Amino acid sequence: MMPSMFSAISGLKAHQEMMNVIGNNIANVNTPGYKTSRVNFKDVFSQTLRGATGPQQGRGGTNPQQIGLGTSVASIDNIFTNGNPQRTDSPFDLSLSGNGFFMVGDNSGRYFTRAGNFGIGPDGSLADSSGRLVLGWTADIDGKYDTAAEPTPLNIYDKLTLDAQPTANVIMGGNLDAGTPVNGEIPYNLSIYDSLGNEHILTMNFTRMDDPNTWKVTITTDDSSITSDLTDASITLTFDSNGKLIDTDGTADKMMTLSIPGLTYNNGSSDQNITLSLPTENFTMYAGNTTAKATDKDGCTAGTFEDCSIDQYGRLIGTYSNGGRQLLGVLAIADFANEGGLLKAGDNLFQDTNNSGNPEIGQAGQKGFGVIDPGTLEMSNVDLSQEFTNMIIAQRGFQANSRVITASDELLQELVNLKR
Repeated sequence: MMPSMFSAISGLKAHQEMMNVIGNNIANVNTPGYKTSRVNFKDVFSQTLRGATGPQQGRGGTNPQQIGLGTSVASIDNIFTNGNPQRTDSPFDLSLSGNGFFMVGDNSGRYFTRAGNFGIGPDGSLADSSGRLVLGWTADIDGKYDTAAEPTPLNIYDKLTLDAQPTANVIMGGNLDAGTPVNGEIPYNLSIYDSLGNEHILTMNFTRMDDPNTWKVTITTDDSSITSDLTDASITLTFDSNGKLIDTDGTADKMMTLSIPGLTYNNGSSDQNITLSLPTENFTMYAGNTTAKATDKDGCTAGTFEDCSIDQYGRLIGTYSNGGRQLLGVLAIADFANEGGLLKAGDNLFQDTNNSGNPEIGQAGQKGFGVIDPGTLEMSNVDLSQEFTNMIIAQRGFQANSRVITASDELLQELVNLKR
């Protein structure tokens, strides 16, 4: 009877631990990024009353006789299924869909979290709700970064000014009016930028030749700061009977190219080479309005930082007053061979352990890492219906073990009463 009481006591303790875990899960039902926990039981060693015997002398064998001596908690597992995303529309609220953890750190070390409720500090640092800095890779002026390097704190104020960029490439597209008379001229003012960010206007003159399917394109300018002779900057465009531009420069790239080499200025900016490309599929000659224009071009004035956004691949992209965009950095995402081996550190954080393995670090959306959904938060993955069911099971288990203790006590009382 005494073993039955001790077994029941172990059952009480185990079910109390189960209730503690359930209570913590329910308490964190609205905690962003929280991962629910689950208790697993195991039996403890058994008292062997008789060992097993094998068949012998025409008789069958016998099985062992053992009495178990209770139960204990085998493990408390973290369940890392994804929680449902909740839209907040805050640009620095992030949720991960799929595998991985955000990385944050402070002087005490680095941590891993699924809670992406981040914000910007007064110094431009990206941090979590407790002030730990979000880790990643800072991009250089060319937008390059190395994901093999150790992640460091990200700061969106690292590039407060976007340098001026000279125009080097222009892509043209549109239509030339087929009703234009021979020797008729259609001007188009093309805006370009020099290396100092000054804007200049080049005039592209489309002149219809004696052959009605042929146009000559020349470049002129009234800008006094441009000192180049643009006489040789010209090209001839030929259209077929269906109004399609023909590639006649022999390059087979389905594109006509007009180069303006060595454009010089008297304002202190550097010399400049500009290539104007006219794709055959984007340039036509039909009756109607002339719509020929630059459909894409580079170059810009200097700009100051205005805002920052984060895309699904964790890229921090700054926008500037000149309309330019610059890659500022990339969030680091970590994944583990054994997520269950992570140690909870409070504040929705985890630490790696010997059993979790070292983190594999990379970028969202690559090499098996999940993608980021900006403007949302991953909520807790606690299932209240399951927790209430587990609560009933734990309560009944506790009650049943209490009854065993009561019954064992009554049996002992009967034995004591035999002495009377």
